[in-house]
Amino acid sequence: MVPILDLSAQTALLRPEIERAFAEILTSGRFILGSQGELLEQEVAQVCQSRYGIAVASGTDALHLILRACGLKPGDEVITSSFSFIATAEAISYCGATPVFADIDPRTFNLAPQSVAQRITKRTRAILPVHLFGQAADMDPLLELARDHHLFVIEDCAQAIGTLYRGQAVGSLGLGGCLSFYPTKNLGAFGDGGMVVTSSLGLNHRLKQLRTHGSKTRYLHEEVGYTSRLDELQAAVLRIKLPHLARWNAARAQVAQFYNQSFADLPVLTPYCAPFSNHTYHQYTLRTAHRDQVVAELKALGIGTMVYYPVPIHLQKAYRALGYQPGDLPHTERVAQEVFSLPIFPEMTHEQQEQVAQAVRKVLWQQPVDPAFSL
Repeated sequence: MVPILDLSAQTALLRPEIERAFAEILTSGRFILGSQGELLEQEVAQVCQSRYGIAVASGTDALHLILRACGLKPGDEVITSSFSFIATAEAISYCGATPVFADIDPRTFNLAPQSVAQRITKRTRAILPVHLFGQAADMDPLLELARDHHLFVIEDCAQAIGTLYRGQAVGSLGLGGCLSFYPTKNLGAFGDGGMVVTSSLGLNHRLKQLRTHGSKTRYLHEEVGYTSRLDELQAAVLRIKLPHLARWNAARAQVAQFYNQSFADLPVLTPYCAPFSNHTYHQYTLRTAHRDQVVAELKALGIGTMVYYPVPIHLQKAYRALGYQPGDLPHTERVAQEVFSLPIFPEMTHEQQEQVAQAVRKVLWQQPVDPAFSL
């Protein structure tokens, strides 16, 4: 059996250092908003080429709080992707605003700028691109649209820490970027966690106020805020892991390169790498017209797979009131029916990679070739 993800080897390698850090925190008695969190904010901001980091309780909170800090309100619209985890849209809804879904580029799975342009109205306040699976959205045309229409851009970088767009770190291109430290992420904690990165001093101050009950000074509250803080234990884990991130991302890319070579002659679409972005391979995602059958057969052979995301957000029951219908976002809907992801993590052994590759080759060689299957 090769699991879709295995964190045990990574944890075992770092466990002595993590246990020492935990012991120091337990002795200190400082568990929230201490030195570990402050140092993590500085270090992650540096990786993301931003001036400030504001650590919060989750990636969802990072999205919600920055949108709230930007003044998003009922009646406003935010254009985003439907091919993402629902948190991207939920953060907009939490502010009382309306998510407006644009279609994706069928190669990168990220927002298609021309589709975004078609959905801008007088109510549009922001564009929220998602850097999906570890590859950057095409930001230059999105930023140009934002300038032309006086919109702000918030980046969902939950799956893309370490990804560069034309040499610049994602999260530093718009007004701010939102990270998730969920355990399965390329930089993952031992629980939930997130961060906003920004170079705006005003946004930095506002977010720190919002995350602590709308308070700058204890027991003096300037607005209704939230409880959204990253604890010291999680911050310590992330600080220990952060120096390894570049090497881990490189290891993921090596696994992806091995897969690409192994599948080059198969009737399947391997991940497209855009010329404007590196790829940090949070997921290694294939496309085939026979997805469900392939996934079932790989499972029978002991290969873990995952389907992200089988029902796009615009067709979810939670957003039925928005009135979207099947066929409204054709590229998004087709991709959702055809993609599946294979095991990829930095500690994968060559034997595991070979086992995955052999199973995929065995299954896909048995699939009929669909001459109509293409981008």
